[in-house]
Amino acid sequence: MGKVTGFMEFGRIEEAHLEPKERIKNYREFTITLADDQARQQGARCMDCGIPFCNNACPVGNLIPDFNDQVYHGMDEEALEKIHATNNFPEFTGRVCPALCEPACSLGLIREPVGIRSIERFIIEKGWENGWVIPQPAAHKTGRKVAVVGSGPAGLAAAQQLVRAGHEVTVFEKNDRIGGLLRYGIPDFKLEKQVIDRRLEQMKAEGVVFRTGVLVGKTVPSSIQNMATETVDPDVLKQEFDAVILACGAEQPRELDVPGADLQGVCFAMEYLCAQNKRDAGEKSRSRLDAAGKRVVIIGGGDTGSDCVGVANRQKAASILQFDRNARLPDHVDKSMVWPYWPKQFRTSSSQEEGCDREFGIMTKRIEGKRGKVEKIIVCRVEQVGRTYVEIPGSEYEIPADMVILAMGFSGPAAPVLDAFGVEKDMAGNALAKPEGDMRFMTSVDKVFAAGDVRRGQSLVVWALHEGRECAEAVDRFLTEKEL
Repeated sequence: MGKVTGFMEFGRIEEAHLEPKERIKNYREFTITLADDQARQQGARCMDCGIPFCNNACPVGNLIPDFNDQVYHGMDEEALEKIHATNNFPEFTGRVCPALCEPACSLGLIREPVGIRSIERFIIEKGWENGWVIPQPAAHKTGRKVAVVGSGPAGLAAAQQLVRAGHEVTVFEKNDRIGGLLRYGIPDFKLEKQVIDRRLEQMKAEGVVFRTGVLVGKTVPSSIQNMATETVDPDVLKQEFDAVILACGAEQPRELDVPGADLQGVCFAMEYLCAQNKRDAGEKSRSRLDAAGKRVVIIGGGDTGSDCVGVANRQKAASILQFDRNARLPDHVDKSMVWPYWPKQFRTSSSQEEGCDREFGIMTKRIEGKRGKVEKIIVCRVEQVGRTYVEIPGSEYEIPADMVILAMGFSGPAAPVLDAFGVEKDMAGNALAKPEGDMRFMTSVDKVFAAGDVRRGQSLVVWALHEGRECAEAVDRFLTEKEL
């Protein structure tokens, strides 16, 4: 371990942020990476536990005590090599991962846990600053060709692993730029897009070919963002490539099945977020979605809803209300009862800190308006009984609204894409792929694999990275054995 008494001497250091009133003036990132001395001190707090529960909690299995120790000793380049051994894109997880590792930190039982995510971000930014992140082209080519459908974190991780193994990799993306929801779902103030672009340059130098504006299949639902100007038949991919990976995410938004949900002014969260991201990129957006001067109501209490809060604040909404049908979580939990698992407790995101009202135990009954435009939402208070939500008698009331954003999560991948490939689906509508064994990640269709949200359903960026890496290993094994 770094410093034997470090966990007793030093407290947790949070990354600095610009003040809310300053950061809402633009869409730039506002989190400030740790300085060298801060990172060293934070690394010194790691106790190098005999059983590193942080490793176990991390979906990609980051070797956390190892790189903590290296940062403490000033071995930043070695720490970068260590983190890249398990994580292709620590610049993404260092910004948007909820840090499942930190509640599992043993130090967290008695004090604040080690700031693992902030150390991760420090390591990768130090790597880019010093030119340590360089292309790693394969020494030998296999001649095998792999198509990756979708360019989110799962698709990008799989593509990079496979091209480094010597395979020819082509990534197909239906939108006009690479990145999936990293590009068009996450606001710039959480993940500036030049962070994606610099990594894509490395991947191109390694040999990955990117084709944008290409929809694999015939169509996707209108509720899913689609900028394709070209379509490719799945059968063509299966003929031209030795393996195909479906990494097209779970983009089908969960719809609100109430009267008035089709009124003007009601939109899906991804539609809203994408429109602003396109503006931030200097592109012309046909969308007129803008919260300026409007009474905004966001239905859904998760991270996506929080992102919408941040954008609405920057667009200078007149008011913002975010509500959730679930009950408010407790402010504090007994760590001894939940450690090393993720504690269910009340949290306030940076976007919510910038300003919004929050309500819990609320459910929408209908949306009303005049002349086709939304004017108010009729809601009621509910209590959860088992898996259902029961209306509390006499609790109905109305909320004025000029704009309603539906941020209730995603119901699964685009069914037409899976149907076009002919792959079997599970009960939730996800691509059914083998969970283990030699043919792990392979679907019911020969040489067609599935990874990320398209296989496991809506999840986190870090889980998508894990799936992409694991799927790449399975595809590499499939191609190697086929060659033999």
